[in-house]
Order: sequence, then C-alpha cells, then structure tokens
Amino acid sequence: MSECIFCKIVGGEIPAVKVYEDDQVLAFMDINPLNNGHTLIIPKKHAETILEIDPDELAAVMKTAQRIAQAIQKALNPDGITVIQLNRRAAGQVIPHLHVHLIPRWEGDELQISRWEPVAGDMEKIKEIGAKIKAEL
Repeated sequence: MSECIFCKIVGGEIPAVKVYEDDQVLAFMDINPLNNGHTLIIPKKHAETILEIDPDELAAVMKTAQRIAQAIQKALNPDGITVIQLNRRAAGQVIPHLHVHLIPRWEGDELQISRWEPVAGDMEKIKEIGAKIKAEL
C-alpha cells in the first residue's frame, strides 16, 4: 500500500525507532506515546485488520507482542501492560494497517483506556447473539 504510513516505515521511507524486526514483523516506538515505552507491533505485509490478515502472520505478530512485552517488563518494570488491537474506524483504529499497542502502565498513571464499569447484560440476548456467532463458525 503506497499511501500507508506503516508500509512506508517497513519500506524505510519514513524513519522509526525500531526495537525488533524479522522477516514478518516490525516493532517500533510509538511517536505519540500514551506512556513511556509505548510500542507498536505490525506485520510487514499490509493487512488492514484482524479480518484480513493471514493467520500465520497474525500468529507472528502476537508472538512478537509477547516477546516485546517481556522486554518492556524487564526494561521498565511497569505495574502492568495494556495490550490493544483496534479494527476499523468505529473501534478507534486510525492507521488502516493492523497493529498491536503495548502500553506500559503504572499505578496512578490515570490513563483511562482500559477501564469500564461492568453492567449485567440481558442473558437471553447474549445467548441469541452467541448462537449467531457460533453458527458462522
């Protein structure tokens, strides 16, 4: 994708602070970090979302995400790590190239990206929707 900013990073057209690279995956520092250590993991081959990516490439991205998360833990000793992967604009995806965010978290950092109050759902509706999803498998 000639207009994709992440593809341009993979191709060396745009600089990035790379922390890991292999044949399938690239990991680099987010230039708009939510916290120190905010890192992105992307497949080198363009895929917009989890819906389009080849399963083996997705597995490579997630294996790398785990490896980078372990390195973040050792390097920065955060109290937690938020892992986010968004799909399409309605879900908050800004760059249309699959990417995983690893965001180190510390108690009291006040980021509100992963907190919500659980509210009990309608069990009949939950069962109905679950059955629809199961039928598509």
